[in-house]
Amino acid sequence: MERADLAKFKLPDCPGVYLFTQGKGRAKKILYVGKATSLRDRVRSYFDIELIATRGPRIVDMVTKADGLLHEPTPTVLEALVREAALIRKHLPPANSMGKDDKTFLYAVITDEEIPRVLAIRGAELDMKAKKVIITGVKLKAIHGPFPSGYQLREGLKLIRRIFPFYDTPKPVGEGNKHLQAKVEFNRQIGHYPKNMSRSEYMRSIRNVSLFLSGRVKALRAQLTRDMKTFAKEERFEEAGIVRKQLFALDHIQDVSLIKEDRGDDQGPRIEAYDTAHISGTNAIGVMTVVENGVPVKKDYRTFKIQGLGGKSLNDDIASLKEILSRRLGHPEWPLPKAFVVDGGKTHKKAAEDVLKEVGIGLPVVAVVKDEKHRPREVLGGMRAGVSDADAVLVNSEAHRFALSNHRKARTRAMRKI
Repeated sequence: MERADLAKFKLPDCPGVYLFTQGKGRAKKILYVGKATSLRDRVRSYFDIELIATRGPRIVDMVTKADGLLHEPTPTVLEALVREAALIRKHLPPANSMGKDDKTFLYAVITDEEIPRVLAIRGAELDMKAKKVIITGVKLKAIHGPFPSGYQLREGLKLIRRIFPFYDTPKPVGEGNKHLQAKVEFNRQIGHYPKNMSRSEYMRSIRNVSLFLSGRVKALRAQLTRDMKTFAKEERFEEAGIVRKQLFALDHIQDVSLIKEDRGDDQGPRIEAYDTAHISGTNAIGVMTVVENGVPVKKDYRTFKIQGLGGKSLNDDIASLKEILSRRLGHPEWPLPKAFVVDGGKTHKKAAEDVLKEVGIGLPVVAVVKDEKHRPREVLGGMRAGVSDADAVLVNSEAHRFALSNHRKARTRAMRKI
């Protein structure tokens, strides 16, 4: 597909979901599902020159293969979030950031208890067939997802809870210590947890949450409309008023946190990347860059002057990588990432893994392989680490840029001394 093809799809400037497709009729395949704050602007971004640097080779390959596009507008980004998850579960698009067997992404689950809870749980902790949480054995009424962005799922659940109250305590409601019960009571007071609700009212709220999380928001609106009419007919005007407010909130909820974080396709956890810069072994500089929730965290960037420990040459990339990673791990006050990203192939990946193994840290390493023009060609270990290609390429590009910038400064200072 090319940028000129977009005009025929008449994409609106509003939230929604979009599906890149290939083929026609019964042979049509869904290649990718995404959500957007603006369908028009999001889909246009796939045809930018910098696509490979911002999204990675997997997405570039998908856009090249695609010859069609479907889209579905939604009133809010929150609704787009749950529709995206429902469509990914239904179609299992090959270009999305998870595969059929991937266990790293979050699901929203509803427990099968006297007082059900709504929780965000990683796929690795769920027995999908038995519908239960593996470690605790808690049985589940429903499993919704997968959600590509764990951050956005958690923010989305907070927004949903404002409309349809539910419990999200780590232990069943009524169990636990005094501290937990005090937290429950506090949340009741501020309206986050149900207050003075009968069990039937609470179960109706859980029904609404489940309909929303499954992406069936049109069905939810229809159900709420029926509820409101029934309450009005039975002269239960206070309950009818509550439902009317819920209907209004569904279309007008202020999902600012989702809009701010909506990079759309590939959100991710905190990851760190490392790179070096030198000319013939002089003014060797090593850097660390950080991306969290798909956004560079520049206040956490660090620079290392490579010393060539153990008599190693400053021109030795592998030795330099091991040195800066070892020195970084000497700072326990810095928060550990979910994964480390290195520039290079299997050899660089193995070198970083060896350093981590030596200090007893079992975090994964991802490598960004470059082509002869130093453009990202492949991402190694990203899927297993739960890191999207886009985030790996982004933090790697930031490390390369930061390393070159610092090296230029070092060279300038050296020249001034001559």
